[in-house]
Amino acid sequence: MKRKLALLPILYHFIFSFSILVVVVACGSSDAVMEEPEIVEDSSNNDTDNTGGATDDTGDDTDGTSNDDENDDSGTDSDSSVPPSDNFNLSTWNISIPTDMDNSGTADTVSENDLNNGYEDPAYFYTADDGGIVFKCPVEGFKTSVNTSYVRTELREMLRAGNTSIPTKGVNKNNWVFGSAPQSDIAAAGGYDGELKATLAVNHVTTTGNSNQVGRVIVGQIHANDDEPVRLYYRKLPNNDLGSIYIAHEENADDEFWYEIIGSRSSSAANPSDGIALDEKFSYTIKVVGNDMWVTISREGKEDVEQYVDMTTSGYDVGGQYMYFKAGVYNQNNTGDATDYVQATFYSLSNTHTTN
Repeated sequence: MKRKLALLPILYHFIFSFSILVVVVACGSSDAVMEEPEIVEDSSNNDTDNTGGATDDTGDDTDGTSNDDENDDSGTDSDSSVPPSDNFNLSTWNISIPTDMDNSGTADTVSENDLNNGYEDPAYFYTADDGGIVFKCPVEGFKTSVNTSYVRTELREMLRAGNTSIPTKGVNKNNWVFGSAPQSDIAAAGGYDGELKATLAVNHVTTTGNSNQVGRVIVGQIHANDDEPVRLYYRKLPNNDLGSIYIAHEENADDEFWYEIIGSRSSSAANPSDGIALDEKFSYTIKVVGNDMWVTISREGKEDVEQYVDMTTSGYDVGGQYMYFKAGVYNQNNTGDATDYVQATFYSLSNTHTTN
């Protein structure tokens, strides 16, 4: 009996040690699957200084796609010997060219049907050797209207896709509205909300002219009746190796706000350490859902950079406000040498909207 009792402390010690071992193993297993939460940095920079902004036209209208199917105007397997519409789906776009072949006194607009029937211009709009679409625009040329300060070679979204029975302007099947618009406008429009995606390289920017204009070009927009919910700028100063990216958000008949995404929009900015060089490919996405807008810049091998804009008080959710995307080059210099120019090559372009 005494021998059995003597064994009890040994047995209790073994049970206690085994229990501690189980707890340690269990805790170690739990720690192995715990992940540190991701840290997301906010890159927003709201600049309300509206000096040097674009004065866009109120007239040029040409809309793009109006269903959930993405209109992917992609240059995949493109042929450098054919016009742009043979490589890209441009069925829901028209284009403004800084010529005046019809002697109207303003820039020529090439309709959706003509654009998609092999239109090209060897000076301003043509297929590059690598199959992309070249958009080129000089400092001096014909403008789209008397209200426009600058020259452009730029696509305008036309959701009607050549159906000229639908007017260019207005809340109709040629244009889209924000999802925050009145339900009657959503029903009347060609779609609501939207996303514009493009891959491009800016090949040349102006190097002459006033310091507040040199080197800048708009490569994507959302245009409303009279204002621009967003203008996307690329700017490279003559003494810098790399360029900056920034946007302007214009409220409906009200203030304009600036957001720097990569580098600075300043006319005396230093070379941006993470900037984009001429001829360097990058992608942008402009996305709107209701009163929310995101602009995202993507580059191979680098983290995406995103800017969010809250448009709750911007005034576009009222009746009668219609939207359309624009893409190409809108030269933001009217003080440089007449032959100075901007140029970009687009390698993909797509526009998407939600439909009823």
